[in-house]
Amino acid sequence: MPCVISSPSTDSGKTTLSLLISCWAFSKGIKIQTFKVGPDYLDQQQLSSIGQPICRNLDIFLSGEDWVKKNFSEHSLKYEFSLIEGAMGLFDGLGATSFSSTANVAKILDIPIIFVVNARGQVASLLAMVKGFRNFDNDLSIKGIIFNNVNSERHKKLIKEVFKNEDIEILGFLPSDSKITINKANLGLVSPFERLQKINVDYFARFAEQNLDLVSLSKFLKSPQKKSFNTFITNDFKIDKRKPIAIAEDEIFHFQYPETKEFLSEIGIPLISWSIFDNEEIPKEAYSLIIPGGFPEKYANHISQSEKSLKSLREFRKNHFIYAECGGMMILGDLIKDEEGSKYKMSGILPFESKKSKLSVGYRYLRGLGNSPIIKQNQLIRGHEFHYWEIERSFSEIDINKEDDEHKLSYPWEIKSWETDFESEGWSDKRLHASWVHLHLPSCPEAAKNFIEATQVDYSRASN
Repeated sequence: MPCVISSPSTDSGKTTLSLLISCWAFSKGIKIQTFKVGPDYLDQQQLSSIGQPICRNLDIFLSGEDWVKKNFSEHSLKYEFSLIEGAMGLFDGLGATSFSSTANVAKILDIPIIFVVNARGQVASLLAMVKGFRNFDNDLSIKGIIFNNVNSERHKKLIKEVFKNEDIEILGFLPSDSKITINKANLGLVSPFERLQKINVDYFARFAEQNLDLVSLSKFLKSPQKKSFNTFITNDFKIDKRKPIAIAEDEIFHFQYPETKEFLSEIGIPLISWSIFDNEEIPKEAYSLIIPGGFPEKYANHISQSEKSLKSLREFRKNHFIYAECGGMMILGDLIKDEEGSKYKMSGILPFESKKSKLSVGYRYLRGLGNSPIIKQNQLIRGHEFHYWEIERSFSEIDINKEDDEHKLSYPWEIKSWETDFESEGWSDKRLHASWVHLHLPSCPEAAKNFIEATQVDYSRASN
């Protein structure tokens, strides 16, 4: 039976442990399907970067319980091993609740938990902490434990003594080692596209063999043996296969769920890659464009010099549909101001400048304000935000009357977090949607239907 790797808090070693297990499996020729709890992109990309199958997200808030069960069952069945990396602490979910937490996912999938704990500076206190988590929810099963930052035989011996009468397997002791430390960045982990973060698979595999009880651990990695999901119907869409969608995907833009491309391909829409990093023009056969999130602030100077790409983007805007999320939205503005205060020209399609700000993170409830390409009036969908940037200009500073009907900008929706009231957000007209909010389109029928319909319109004829 597979397991969920969880911990008392963030930065306890969940990603490191997941990478160690994945690298060890790869070194033995074993395919392991990894999953990540929550809306995370970077942990998921790290786990996908070492030659194993693409890591999948399991997010109850965004996708619902049925989708989570389907996604887990469908993909874990394909391989001998599978594991789920949790998010934050075991019970940390939406706001102050445990909804959509790692515990929530473990319970709906009915699988055990392997706890990874930072043991630095603790011995007897570790038992009190673990007992607290095990007793907090009797519907959960914490079956094994791995201790992190155990740097001496004495420390290891003392921990074993404390846990000798407990019904929990100790599956390993991980010493501190800078070679397996995952570098941090603004959005959590450093992108695996950056060379400094390339995983040394052989070293990770040897480290795992030296410090983990892989024989005992392997029994918690066995994939389920039977199908337990219903196939989602995806043949209700009217698709013109002569209308491909271009997707920005390169070192700059890569925050995208793999299921999005799979879903679009499955329903028959041709997909084409486009690279701003390589200063490419948008492919002429493309009818629509997706610009996902990424790190445009890190590459602002590079983007500003990609004149062919920016000119192509401005031309594309005239007769085609553009969907942009977060970092993708930032390049539609006039300028990006980097962390040093330098300003770099972007496409100038939307009238705003981006600058560094405080972190905006969390799940979002979305309510449609009108009939936009992604959401219709009063429709309710869900998304999430994670960015350190803000835009400096608002609709109040735009002379809307100067816009023609096709380019009359408005807010597509109002958004609400667990602790805030609804407020207007984003940019929209008949052929554009841009927002800080990330969506999981394949598991959101309303938004998916609206999006697909927007990609099938011939806007060059519609505007004549």
